[in-house]
Amino acid sequence: MTSALLSVNNIEVVYDHVILVLKGVSLTVPEGGVVALLGANGAGKTTTLKAVSNLLRAERGEVTRGAITYRGERVDRLDPHALVTRGVTQVMEGRHCFEHLTVEENLLTGAYTRKDGRAAVARDLQMVYGYFPRLQDRRTAQAGYISGGEQQMTAIGRALMARPSLILLDEPSMGLAPQLVEEIFDIVRRLNREEGVSFLLAEQNTNIALRYADYGYILENGRVVLDGKASTLTENADVKEFYLGLGEGGRKSYREVKHYRRRKRWLA
Repeated sequence: MTSALLSVNNIEVVYDHVILVLKGVSLTVPEGGVVALLGANGAGKTTTLKAVSNLLRAERGEVTRGAITYRGERVDRLDPHALVTRGVTQVMEGRHCFEHLTVEENLLTGAYTRKDGRAAVARDLQMVYGYFPRLQDRRTAQAGYISGGEQQMTAIGRALMARPSLILLDEPSMGLAPQLVEEIFDIVRRLNREEGVSFLLAEQNTNIALRYADYGYILENGRVVLDGKASTLTENADVKEFYLGLGEGGRKSYREVKHYRRRKRWLA
């Protein structure tokens, strides 16, 4: 873990001036790191990513306390376009693509904010096809008619076309077959190692997220309740039972685990 690329410092998020969703969340993404934001549905993972990318205002939400800094500059008051030009892009949950456009046209929309010329954009398009060869085969297909896995690849590739330093990746495994999930996480790891892209990824699939991340934060009810190196969290008894489905007797069904049979240490 090197110097901080992104720092989220004790933020609170309120929707509609009434609903408190995040309650003092703090986290750090180091330069060149992969950080996982873990927790059940509704824990506040997506809200945290949208607080960073400044997309909350579109949903009548706002950061009411705390600060978010990127490369040492406070950014929580910028508009989303300004943040993208600084190197932060978000891949939304649900594989949002422009369905009426082709795969290649979708990818090129990611370069909209760039000012380094067509040749540089063309090189990066070939770079994206190098990581996602399936997209090159499907480049003339309408995005609305390709598979869910290909749509997820298109969404990540479009983010890459903005030449980001940090990608906020929201639920990349949602609705995908296990083999495709492994393929996408493998590519995320390659992008991190070969292109130097840092990732903050929100993921319900704790098992795969901790396999590919360097560090993890667990959210419950809008609060960070546990954090640590991925290898440490994987061996934590409470994480094993409540997030990995493992107990002292080995793997078990969630239906066999009484929700608070083991008192979570973070609730003590």
